[in-house]
Formats: sequence, C-alpha cells, structure tokens
Amino acid sequence: MQVYLVGGAVRDTLLGRPVADRDWVVVGATPETMRERGFRSVGRDFPVFLHPETQEEYALARTERKSGHGYHGFTFHADPTVTLADDLQRRDLTINAIARRDDGTLVDPYGGVRDLESRLLRHVSPAFVEDPLRVLRVARFAARFAPLGFRVADETLALMRDIARAGELSHLVPERVWAETEKALREPRPGVFLRVLREAGALAVLLPELDRLYGVPQRPEYHPEIDAGVHQEMVSDMAARLAPGDAVVGFAALLHDLGKGLTPADQWPRHIGHEHAGLPLVEAVCTRLKVPAEHAACARHACRHHLDVHRAAELKPRTVLSLLEGIDAFRRPERLRVLLLACEADQHGRLGREDADYPQGRFLHACYDAARAVTAAPFVAQGLSGEAIGAAIQQARVEAIAHLREVHFKS
Repeated sequence: MQVYLVGGAVRDTLLGRPVADRDWVVVGATPETMRERGFRSVGRDFPVFLHPETQEEYALARTERKSGHGYHGFTFHADPTVTLADDLQRRDLTINAIARRDDGTLVDPYGGVRDLESRLLRHVSPAFVEDPLRVLRVARFAARFAPLGFRVADETLALMRDIARAGELSHLVPERVWAETEKALREPRPGVFLRVLREAGALAVLLPELDRLYGVPQRPEYHPEIDAGVHQEMVSDMAARLAPGDAVVGFAALLHDLGKGLTPADQWPRHIGHEHAGLPLVEAVCTRLKVPAEHAACARHACRHHLDVHRAAELKPRTVLSLLEGIDAFRRPERLRVLLLACEADQHGRLGREDADYPQGRFLHACYDAARAVTAAPFVAQGLSGEAIGAAIQQARVEAIAHLREVHFKS
C-alpha cells in the first residue's frame, strides 16, 4: 500500500500559498485493508475513508467513466490494480494532478509543475469534456489565481466551448452551479470568473441575465469603460477588494445592474429605470439557482437602491429613513453594510474611479446610527402611548437625519 498527498495541498505548497485541507490517495489497497487499519468509510459513490487520528480524507485510487449526463453521470472503478497515474489522469487540471510521496519527491506525469511555472490552467486529458462542472471550476480557478498571472490555456478553453455547445451545461443541477458561483465570489478576481465563462460560451447558458450586459453601452461621463459587461467585471473585482471573501456582498454587487440588459437599443446609452427593471431578473436568478434567502434579499436591495445610495446627498431625510426601513436595517443591520459595500463597489468599478472617495456610504451609516439612537423612553415619559409613540419616534429620526445631512454636506 502506497499513500500520496495529492491535489490542492501539493499545488498550493508549490505556489507558496497556505494549505487549508490535505487530501490523500491510496494505491494498492482495498476497502477491507483500510478498515482493518482503523479508517472509517465515508464515501457514498466511491471508496473514501477518514484517518482515525487526523480525520483527513484518504481515497482509494480510482478511474471514472462517463455513463450519463451532468456532474453525477459517472461510474467509478477502484481496486488495487489502479495506478497513481490512472488516478491523476481523471483530475481536471494538470496543476491539480501532482502527487507527493512521504519523502517529499513529486510525481507529476502530466506536467503540472511546468504549468505552475508557466501560469497555465490546462486540462489533464481529453476526458475533461465529460464533466460539465469543470467549466465552472476552471473559471473559478482563473478567478483565484489571476493575481498570480494565471490564464486558461487556449486548448482548454476550446474544450470548455465544446462542452457549452454540446448542451452539457444544462444538465448541471442548480445547487452545483450556485456552489461554484458562490465560491467564485469569494475569490480575489470574480470578474475573471465572468469573463472566462463568457469566453467559453457558458455565461449565456448559466447566467444569461449577466451575459446580456455585454455590448450594452453606458454614458461615458459616468462610465468611461462604456460596456456594461466590462463594468460588471470591474464591480465584481472591486467588491472582492472591499469585502474579501464575502460572497453576500459579491452577489449583491453581481446582480445590481441587470436591468441595463433590458434597455431598448434606441434608448442607449441611457438606462432610465434600470433599478426597477432589474428586479424581476434578480428574482429569476435567485429562484433558478436556489440562492439562500439572505443573499437574495441583499441582491434585491442592491438592484433597487444603488442609485438612491449614490445620490444620498440629494435625498430628503424622510426618504433616507424609508430606505433604511425598506431594507430592514434596524432589525438586520448587516443588510446596510452589504448594500453600502455593493454600492461603493459599483462606484469604484469604473475606469479611473477605482480609488475615488465615497462619502455617501459614511453618510448613510451615520444616518442609521443617529436614527437607531432614537428610543421610545423620552416619549413614554412625556405621556405618549400607542401609535403616538411610533409617530414621535419617526419624526425624531427624520429630524436626526436632517441635522446630520446639514452637517455632513455643509460644504
């Protein structure tokens, strides 16, 4: 029995990145052998075991064969005759198909080390096309490693296009598409995720509402980058910069401008009312991908209110309070944080505006603090009761916001 460290742990060590999880492959063993050594079986579709002390995953070397459509359309074969090279060949990218022995030497039959040095995301074998989920995974890895200069190999991108053209992406279950998208939003360059999916012809299949933004012009005085799709890539990257690893902020920023894809061409480059037009599209994406409720709520708020936040200095105090109440900020303050960060990402996700100041965010958060500080106690002391207390609190909050607005934008 031979044991090898494989996959991301080897890759990240070679890149000098922190290693989160370690996975192992076992060659020359049977399930009985593993259980005799104290390993606990956890694999449902193929033999995977947990180490009795470290609880790390040890999988028997296996091969796979396409037997149907989609991510689950495979049959697996694992026995002591399956070699390490056989196991590594079924993996998606060469940089994920490197193994390490106990003595530290590498086993690299498919050139993963070379591709790490060349900064290439390249498929291991033609069998890459058998798993449509790999289109999303490659785009996600591109988003992760873009800061290091990685790009998708031309021949791999060609295979991703083949998968999209063959209609295989339509067989992916919504949960898998969402899981990969949510992970991509946690990466440092989620805009690259969108770009790679679009280059592969996959964005139009998986997220047509976003694909529709490309080629749609915007007013150059507000958007020097012009193209709404390019703007969205920049916004997504900026959201990751402002809120690293925060997929809720990332998702709110991702869907904020969907309405621009519905603007009739004869109205370009203006997009009047796009914040309202985009709401049904936000609902469609969230329903189709079975997005968690809080992600969906924050995406709706970003779509509906991003223009309100941008022009916060022009809003009447009562309108500001209505905005805060509308997103349920007094019970769920996290929603205000998400909205303001998504809006700041929108403002900064434009050519030449990446480092501009965004006082609107500070002002609206100050309004929230001032309004929240208003309590019922003084009005109860005055003898008010019932609806009169609610009306008094509302008025006091409006007055507090009005005072803040005067101070904040005095100049």
